[in-house]
Amino acid sequence: MKIIKKFRLILLILFCISFNTNVVKCYSEELTKLNLNEEINKGYLLIGIKQYLGREKNIFSQNRFLSFETKKGSMLEIISSNGLEYKAKKVDILFDRVPLPTKLLIERLVSDPFASFESAKRASLPLKEKGLDPKITYPNDWEIWLPTRAKNLVSQNFKLKKISIEEKIVPFIDNEYVFQKLDSITRIFSNENIKINNVEYGKEFYLIKDSYGSWTLVQKLSFNDYLRGVLPYEIGSGAPMEALKAQAIIARTWAIYNSDRFKSDNYHLCITTQCQVYKPSLNNNLNIEKAIRETTNMIMTYNGNPVNAFYHASNGGISAQASESWEMKDYPYFLTKYDFIGGGNNKFNFFNTDDKSLRKFIFDKNNKYLGSNHYLFRWTKKIASTQIINLINEQNSSFEKDKTIDFKIIERGKSGRVIKLEIRQAGRLEPLILNKDDIRKYLKFLPSNLFIIDKLNDDFWVFTGGGFGHGVGLSQSGAIEMAKLGFNYERILGHYYEGINISDFKSIKR
Repeated sequence: MKIIKKFRLILLILFCISFNTNVVKCYSEELTKLNLNEEINKGYLLIGIKQYLGREKNIFSQNRFLSFETKKGSMLEIISSNGLEYKAKKVDILFDRVPLPTKLLIERLVSDPFASFESAKRASLPLKEKGLDPKITYPNDWEIWLPTRAKNLVSQNFKLKKISIEEKIVPFIDNEYVFQKLDSITRIFSNENIKINNVEYGKEFYLIKDSYGSWTLVQKLSFNDYLRGVLPYEIGSGAPMEALKAQAIIARTWAIYNSDRFKSDNYHLCITTQCQVYKPSLNNNLNIEKAIRETTNMIMTYNGNPVNAFYHASNGGISAQASESWEMKDYPYFLTKYDFIGGGNNKFNFFNTDDKSLRKFIFDKNNKYLGSNHYLFRWTKKIASTQIINLINEQNSSFEKDKTIDFKIIERGKSGRVIKLEIRQAGRLEPLILNKDDIRKYLKFLPSNLFIIDKLNDDFWVFTGGGFGHGVGLSQSGAIEMAKLGFNYERILGHYYEGINISDFKSIKR
């Protein structure tokens, strides 16, 4: 295997030399880019279905190999930006590491990691106001990149990062009679659905180099095809029809509003919880098909613009404003309110550091809240101090395992959610201060930020709370209950998004 691998590398280097008078030119960045806005306007989304291809050094890793195959007789076609055109019923693409003739040194300013794209985007706005061009990226966590010349214009949250590059990840076709280097962007398509590593996807794909030296396989999908792979995994195919329709409109709106999430890598969205969960859905569910068909091109708008259509599993009985969950502005269509089925007793008040009213709300049995049958509507987590310390240290902190810790809730939002949490450790001078989305990033056992804390002893803590997710926008468990009670999708959306309109996407000026 090592001999074969070395032979491939030699062939690839010779190929570059033979077709380029300058070896460095062979390794130059391709400037070709897809027009992301134009794709959206045409009703298509570019979804990164396999990210960071070629990153692992283990040649047997799944991220070092892609196999494309058609089954019904159609040929698949490959067109690369280096002029290559190739047709076959089966194509293997391997990612090899090719040594560079000259070591490259890259320097950039990199921010501290953010818990979410929302917080990174908010942090980038003041930088744009200074005339800078911040680049939001996701190499492992959400970061902001800036050129080194901006070092005197940014805060201490930005660190100078030097990266030495000695090799380049190169994709190439490796079939029986073909050994050919591919350049970004490479288009892969067929008249029938293509199987990729034995999983059937769709008909059109792009292989694109990302901002980190690795590659992404991107699928091109119509809005409706995308929703077919989102709805079963975000709300479930068994949800009532009106809840499915509401989710279809929300998911379409969210995708359009957030289509710049992976702009730095030249595609719109990913398939993980960092975006909306998407999986290829080829066995069409009749209810999902009907929900998508009857809401085709429908999106939510506010003052004529698509809304930032946040949603979550359960709000625990009270919705949150956006600024309670992320470092971002509030939107007029998100209000803090109790999620009652009708009427209800709005007697609870919330204060920054006073847990009494929140305890009253959490243990309230007199009001019936929408979605109260969700399994995490109310929850209790008994956690050992050592577990908490281990989770904290996973985020590059340096808490000592054999020393006690203590919690203090510094600030709550209007909904009672914790937006600033202090964690102290004996002998440590500076406490760890966690804000908003960083709280659940560090304390991964928490289903939401709506909680109270009780100390059992130095070894154990009890967190009692409500809801699953950030609590902003539609509560899926609440929407399902409203649908069962006979409310239509328009009423459901109007309940969770104040003052919105439902508009045809094609009629929106962009």
